[in-house]
Amino acid sequence: MGRITASRSHFKPDPRFNSALASKFINCLMLDGKKTVAQNVFYNALEEIGRRMPDATPIEVFEEAIENVKPYVEVRSKRVGGASYQVPMQVNRSRQQSLAIRWVLSAIRDKKGRPTHLKLADEILAAYKKEGNAYTKRENTHRMADANKAFSHFAW
Repeated sequence: MGRITASRSHFKPDPRFNSALASKFINCLMLDGKKTVAQNVFYNALEEIGRRMPDATPIEVFEEAIENVKPYVEVRSKRVGGASYQVPMQVNRSRQQSLAIRWVLSAIRDKKGRPTHLKLADEILAAYKKEGNAYTKRENTHRMADANKAFSHFAW
């Protein structure tokens, strides 16, 4: 099981949009404790989304993109009688959110050669349209869970 950190009880929403999800994303985006750099990258990406989609609110596009990337089932390794099985299991809400954030960030960090806020804006828009690397990762996870449905009776 994961650790329960103090951030759950002392968590402040981000100053610009008053969104807890945005604050969590900024904290995950941050490297080496440079929070203002992470905030600038995130807010510049949302401004870019606002330029590309003038009819939609950028923070709503971001929240919908994260919602589209969240997985509902995943496979977990389970040892039964000396053999390991990939058992499909439901994903709880906090893990769904953390996996979605992790997949979006890994998708933008894998791309090279462009500023991070542009890569982030591209990935958020792609996830909003149900495409892109992070959404593909979600679909592969669901496909793997569906393929291992025969072992679901080992989930106890």
